[in-house]
Amino acid sequence: MYTRFFGASVFGIDATLVSVEVNVNPGLNFFLVGLPDTAVKESQQRIKAALMNCDFRYPGKEITVNLAPADIRKEGAMFDLPIALGILAASEQIQSDRCNSFGAIGELSLDGEVRPVKGVLSVAMEMKKQGLKGLVVPEENAAEASLVDGLDVIPVARLDQAAQFFEGTLQLQKFPPQKKTPQEFKSHIPDFSDVKGQQNIKRALEIAAAGGHNVLMMGPPGAGKSMLAKRLPGILPVMTMSESLETMKIHSVLGRARSSGGISMGRPFRKPHHTISDVALVGGGGYPQP
Repeated sequence: MYTRFFGASVFGIDATLVSVEVNVNPGLNFFLVGLPDTAVKESQQRIKAALMNCDFRYPGKEITVNLAPADIRKEGAMFDLPIALGILAASEQIQSDRCNSFGAIGELSLDGEVRPVKGVLSVAMEMKKQGLKGLVVPEENAAEASLVDGLDVIPVARLDQAAQFFEGTLQLQKFPPQKKTPQEFKSHIPDFSDVKGQQNIKRALEIAAAGGHNVLMMGPPGAGKSMLAKRLPGILPVMTMSESLETMKIHSVLGRARSSGGISMGRPFRKPHHTISDVALVGGGGYPQP
């Protein structure tokens, strides 16, 4: 029997919708195709143990899993949940009509727990763009996914919860949107009120902030260059919603959005060491990340 669930793969800070197609036929093999990396290939053992520990049956048949489009490399463990759900549906252990309107992502532990993954905000934005109604995510990722308006975010703690939700036998509450207002965030940013004197430099930084110019500060150690630089974001306007979501996507890819407590409206400040290499500055590696 054939079935299809929707997942996603993250490239850089953007996500691409992936169709997780599962077909179960007589036989004994397991085939996973569609350019999966090592973490995706290892999902078979995690899924098998998770299904059995959640009182489901791992079908002793030939299972073929295709991650489409097949010409895009798939990375990470976020495909565990949609593959497991696809196996349950293809082996007729669950009947689901929601697989065409809800996506699912999450890593599975051996006992069936759904663990958090990185890049959930990017995935949620792509799901909304592709017209899906909602997204099933691990509980720890629900807050960042809820930043996307118009998308039903369903948090789950275990595989059996996700299976019952897709089957329609368990009604789970949508995660409520949680966002910080610009005023709440603004009060936590250091500003020029901490700097005594330095009127000429503060005036130069105000002009740079107003016009979006670069600044080069020179002076002896202890003159206040770093202190002034850290307070430059304090005089910048808060970001628009689109700029904030783009910034939060970077945090999401790094797995830091889960602890941020909401959307960040303040402009980011970074201080790489002056000895950093060009490669390290842009992320490094074969697939650069922030």
